[in-house]
Amino acid sequence: MIHPWHDITPGEHLPREFTAVIEIPMGSNVKYELDKQTGLLRLDRVLYSAVYYPANYGFIPQTLAEDDDPLDVLVLCQEAVAPLTLVRARAIGLMTMLDSNKPDHKILAVAMDDPEYQGMEDFRELPDHRLTMLRRFFQDYKILEHKAVEVEEFQDWSATQGVIEAAVKQYDRQRHRGFHGPK
Repeated sequence: MIHPWHDITPGEHLPREFTAVIEIPMGSNVKYELDKQTGLLRLDRVLYSAVYYPANYGFIPQTLAEDDDPLDVLVLCQEAVAPLTLVRARAIGLMTMLDSNKPDHKILAVAMDDPEYQGMEDFRELPDHRLTMLRRFFQDYKILEHKAVEVEEFQDWSATQGVIEAAVKQYDRQRHRGFHGPK
């Protein structure tokens, strides 16, 4: 069985373009998360708040973020994309949230094979309302769990370079040492 985190390559045009693996389709209020050991998706929780994911949510394979999970990516697309679908994506910005006072980076990307988004290069090309929806979702989705989340200002795509490169390097270091416990 192919493991979507370890066996899918992120692509040859990192950090600007990459393959994203979708975990949660846009419009869902169910949080699925990659089971690191099996590579399957597991139900993490049904969101406590009356909110839904404003974009397709997933990760960049062969990356390891500061939270010891694959690096998160929000892929904007006209349609909800089925879980475990591979999407050719382009970074257009960075959203960093502080979750329990720890940085949690979200790469903001567009689906390169969606004609509505394929030409987009920068998050500022999005309507202000779309950015407000993205920010508001992450500010609100854990409120009823009594968890505080802060969302910093969006940064342009160049800010994603260091974040993606660091996550690729951290993954490579960890892979050479061997992943211990749940993969």
